[in-house]
Amino acid sequence: MATLYTHQTANVAKTWALMTGFLVLVIGLGWFFGLSLDMPWLLPVAIVISLVMNVASYWWSDKIVLKLAGAHPAEKSQYYDLYTVTENLAITAGLPMPKVYVIEDIAPNAFATGRDKEHAVVAVTTGLLKILDRNELEGVVAHELSHIGNRDMLLSTVIVVLVGFVALLSDFFIRSTWFGGGDRDNKAGAILMIIGVVLAILSPIVASIIQLSISRRREFLADSTAALLTRYPEGLASALEKISSTGQPLKNARNATAHLYIANPFGAEGRQKLNNLFSTHPPVGERISILREMQVE
Repeated sequence: MATLYTHQTANVAKTWALMTGFLVLVIGLGWFFGLSLDMPWLLPVAIVISLVMNVASYWWSDKIVLKLAGAHPAEKSQYYDLYTVTENLAITAGLPMPKVYVIEDIAPNAFATGRDKEHAVVAVTTGLLKILDRNELEGVVAHELSHIGNRDMLLSTVIVVLVGFVALLSDFFIRSTWFGGGDRDNKAGAILMIIGVVLAILSPIVASIIQLSISRRREFLADSTAALLTRYPEGLASALEKISSTGQPLKNARNATAHLYIANPFGAEGRQKLNNLFSTHPPVGERISILREMQVE
């Protein structure tokens, strides 16, 4: 019989397996492109540039995301249930109390952001607060706190760095090819160049698929951790049912931040347009089914 602990262990193992594959892909591409263009320095230089760009965005990620979402601080006097639920669950999880924000939007949704647990933020929409009872709200907040406790923000940033590096390296290779880089005067060089162009085109797509796959794994892991934290999986399962049944998209839904939300911010229309392979979220029905099969030991 599956338990919360077996699901959590399995998701962690699968996530790190994907991370390892991603790193192998990045190193392999860097080596191959450097060989094709006769530029052995390409890999270390590209890594440094990508790290600098993404570390800067990571350092101010919470402020950027909150601004994009149109969120504002939640006053305890006005949002007492939200504040106390977050406070109680943070104590239970052994986490510092995160900042609590509210988004004025009728679409029910929530997300967590911040570079670490000491600088974490939990944000929910007014639409979410309107339709959920306290047990369901606890499930959603526990899910977001699980992202914080599981260090998902750090992992997501590492993935962004790797995806950025692949895109940067691929773009550099294609530009160098068009402007005469590399040895194409012999048969071996021409073959390497053709293979390199194909890889340069396909590798960003593969990297994005891996990124989305890891994002979906983190949602499963956060679900199971949240159920363990509240000791009541049905609370989160019921909340997900209500959130998905509305089909209402967020006013400020953006592709760049879609993976942060507990549910697809583009609503039912967005879920229909996006193939599961390219979705930032696993199917809601599957998440609900897994939660309801879990047992708290």
